[in-house]
Amino acid sequence: MSEEIKITLPKLGESIVSATVVQWFKKVGDRVALDEPLLEVSTDKVNSEIPSPVAGVLQQILALADQELQVGEALAVVSTNVAAPAMAAVSAPAQAFISSSSEQEDFLSPSVMRLLREKGIALSDIDKIPHTGQGGRLTKKDVEEYKTKPQCPMALASTERVKMTPMRKAIADNMVKSFYEAPHATLITEVDVTKILKVIQEHKKQQSTVKITITAFVARAIARALKAYPLINSSLDGDTIVMKRFVNLGVAVSVDQGLMVPVIKNCQQKNLSEIAQQISDLAEKTRNHRLVPEDVQDGSITLTNFGMTGTMIGVPIIRYPEVAIVGLGAITKKVAAMPDDSIAIRSVMMVSFTFDHRVLDGIYGCGFLSELKKHLEEDVSLD
Repeated sequence: MSEEIKITLPKLGESIVSATVVQWFKKVGDRVALDEPLLEVSTDKVNSEIPSPVAGVLQQILALADQELQVGEALAVVSTNVAAPAMAAVSAPAQAFISSSSEQEDFLSPSVMRLLREKGIALSDIDKIPHTGQGGRLTKKDVEEYKTKPQCPMALASTERVKMTPMRKAIADNMVKSFYEAPHATLITEVDVTKILKVIQEHKKQQSTVKITITAFVARAIARALKAYPLINSSLDGDTIVMKRFVNLGVAVSVDQGLMVPVIKNCQQKNLSEIAQQISDLAEKTRNHRLVPEDVQDGSITLTNFGMTGTMIGVPIIRYPEVAIVGLGAITKKVAAMPDDSIAIRSVMMVSFTFDHRVLDGIYGCGFLSELKKHLEEDVSLD
């Protein structure tokens, strides 16, 4: 006996209430196995595949590509009947989607589909692009050359409209919510990292399998400084401050779609080598698009290193619902007066600390930043 199962958007994380459909892996009439991925959705945190909760045949597609849905809204209908449903049973919006794009999508790789979306090229226009791939397939190079092909001077547009990717839009919505809900305040200090850089160079000579970086030292220093200033490691729920007993440190990683923030869970329990290894592993997973929802959930404070681009000072936006974020600037050389009045060339780095002024006052933030500076300048062992 057949049964129609309605598949809805599941909860993908504690603070995630919506997601945008990126692409469907199946079309109406396709057989699906239990736990086989049906579609990919995007949030401001990570892309996720939604599996089928039953085995059967995809009967209806109720959410189209680029459509944003709330948790609990319908995605599709799967019939447990082994017979494929008639096309007439498909809902009107989904029918338009199938007739215009499903056959073409089958002929396009996921990377080409993603590039078409980023370039704002409709599937109805791909016949205009020369297909040079094997068997007449459309390649990424075809798409790039089509968009960059010189146009007639009379037809050359002075502007270009580029639609946001689902991830970029989700990030934008999250940033707007954080910026306008939380009154941001920022403090900046200069940190002498000469000792840390010396330790890193000595560690390289040992040819260890673990690469120690300045980011790992800062991550450890944040976890230790929070012991003295626990209010910073919290979130705001209405008029209640929720203080965390764990330090789940988010580390921002730049990717082609935007910025992802994988989380080092229980950072306060890890030594320097363990932190460095986890930063490396999470960065590799991020850049290869292998993050899972668990990798980006439950962050309690965030670290972003814009100094890798050469930027000296930055004022990052807090990641909602956290109440603080630490930013690292580029390391530069300067001539400095030492405690014994001698002159020396030192390696220095600007560290910014942005916090939610509803939760803590400036003097408390100054205390945390001073504690962080102390750990970075004095606590430089590899232990």
